Amino acid sequence: MTELADGEWHRLHPATPLLKGGIAFIAILGIIIANLRERLVEWLIPGIDCPPGVCEEDPVTVALNDYLLLVLLGIAVVLLVIIALFWLSWRMNTFRVTDEVVEVRQGVLFRSHRKARLDRIQGINISRSLFARIFGAAKLEISAAGSDANMQLAYLSNANADGLRAELLRRASGIRAREAVEKADAAAGAAPGDPARANLAEVARQRLAEFSAPELDPSLAPPQSVVQMHVGRLVGSTLLSVGMLWFVVAIAGVVVALTLTGAGGFVFFGLIPMVFGLGSFLANRIVKSLRYSIASTPDGVRVGFGLLSTSNETIPPGRIHAVEISQELLWRPFDWWTVRVNLASRSTAKGAAGQQSTTILPVGSRAEVLKVLELVLPGLVTDETRELIEGGLAPARPEDGFTTSPRRGALLRWFSWRRNGFLLHPDAVVLRRGAVWRSLTVVPTARTQSVAAHQGPLERMLRLAKVRLHTVQGPVTASIGALDVADASALFRDAAAAGVAAIRADRTHRWGSA
Repeated sequence: MTELADGEWHRLHPATPLLKGGIAFIAILGIIIANLRERLVEWLIPGIDCPPGVCEEDPVTVALNDYLLLVLLGIAVVLLVIIALFWLSWRMNTFRVTDEVVEVRQGVLFRSHRKARLDRIQGINISRSLFARIFGAAKLEISAAGSDANMQLAYLSNANADGLRAELLRRASGIRAREAVEKADAAAGAAPGDPARANLAEVARQRLAEFSAPELDPSLAPPQSVVQMHVGRLVGSTLLSVGMLWFVVAIAGVVVALTLTGAGGFVFFGLIPMVFGLGSFLANRIVKSLRYSIASTPDGVRVGFGLLSTSNETIPPGRIHAVEISQELLWRPFDWWTVRVNLASRSTAKGAAGQQSTTILPVGSRAEVLKVLELVLPGLVTDETRELIEGGLAPARPEDGFTTSPRRGALLRWFSWRRNGFLLHPDAVVLRRGAVWRSLTVVPTARTQSVAAHQGPLERMLRLAKVRLHTVQGPVTASIGALDVADASALFRDAAAAGVAAIRADRTHRWGSA
């Protein structure tokens, strides 16, 4: 067991003040000194620019009549006050971990004391910015259910962050304390004594090893990610996205408009910032996704990404409330898909492609999508249900098991009425939508909060209805429309009954207890 989880109050990494705001302060101080460099040189070395005997004055008189000394004294006082505030803020920011909760106290003038129950943890994210990695530090963010319920420990050492996350997940899983004590005693007996203080060369080697280490811990996850992200696919999927298509249309519109108005000479200068913006977006997406990895661990799914600034998040079992597999129109020839999820709480870190951390797979093939689904929905994706999911990704077929819209539904779903439908599995509700932009939504019945049926005036005339499964807020919307009234009623009734039964039997909040 890590010493940070002993129930006592602990402080953060000593470099926390520098990592939180000290860099910006040093930069501002450097700008001030750069602007005053000539006055500083003249004040430190009086008469440096004057010939001998011309600028000789009493140093005391010069000091008393020169406002530079007062300015420097003021800067020094402000500097000391800011350093004292940073230090005091670090001293007042403490945390502790008990068997039931995580507590964080912070603030100097306005104090706050926050708690998060371990059995309500939705995920734990460890992010390492480029500058923090130089100091061997990491930010640990505990995602809890609720609005603004996340708790951050910024910053901890890399070893402490990894160890604390493992301990938090172990306690949240419900593993008996006796087993944990036995493991801790065994580890303590095998551990060597405290090493001597590391010298500078050893620290440099340790930082280099941390930079080159894999994002997934080999002791907790398989050494290889189940999905390998390729640069060509990242670039191609970005260039073929709808957003990029609209960007090209906008550029073409600007060029045509300026040419028709006789201002063609300004086209080049107008395109420069657009091209730089596009290049920055592409570079940011590629750099963030180069080390993308996803693998299974004993405590859930571990998703990592980032080349320079890295982040990896562990999502415990049962914390994913809905999954959506979608495909852009221009991705269809390559059979590329993206996977997004709804979580009860979102990490503030950005995902592998720059999206929120709800994007589990930025882009992947159909086979890779199935591998990811096996990780995020382990009880659902089996050999028996694999064909059902593959049928949901493929064009509609009579034997795929989906209940689809009737022919009159074509008035509301012009192109997709043959594909628009649902499938009710004992553990999940599967919704299939779209013909141009295809999507497949999977909602575990144990995560369903409520079920609603809607019928507008036009739907009433056509004897159609819409059903929506309510989950936590997120990018995935679990709704299906243009259904026959009888089919919609059956889905409403069966999904509600399955949800109640699944919630009663659900034990994923303590996934490690037997």
